[in-house]
Amino acid sequence: MDLQNEKCVMVIDENLPLGIIANTAAIMGITLGKQFPEVVGADVYDRTGNGHLGIIEFPVPILKGNVDVIKSIREKLYESEFSDLTVVDFSDLAQGCKTYDEFMEKMKGVSETELNYFGIAICGAKKKISKLTGSMALLR
Repeated sequence: MDLQNEKCVMVIDENLPLGIIANTAAIMGITLGKQFPEVVGADVYDRTGNGHLGIIEFPVPILKGNVDVIKSIREKLYESEFSDLTVVDFSDLAQGCKTYDEFMEKMKGVSETELNYFGIAICGAKKKISKLTGSMALLR
């Protein structure tokens, strides 16, 4: 990943309970780590010699959104202009499933318009991501 010209952001529904916000960020972060394993740095060691697993080598801002904002961004990401961006979304349907098999089965029965997104993570060209999220505030 070219850190000069690319970036990653997460947009999460600020109206969700804190635990669901944390869960949404964790799940999307794990998925991003699978997609971009090269951005996880080497393990590090503190002065006493204790090891600490490597973490991502660049910041991933978490921006505040709501159901409508996230849905609007997700719809734009289906347009050809944004087809080269990596997108991870996390919905109410996914959060409500107990197993991945259940998630896969339930997804077959819904259209994209029926999903309510808790969050979305986007990685790729900095200019494109800024076009979509540049005016959004950090989730605090």
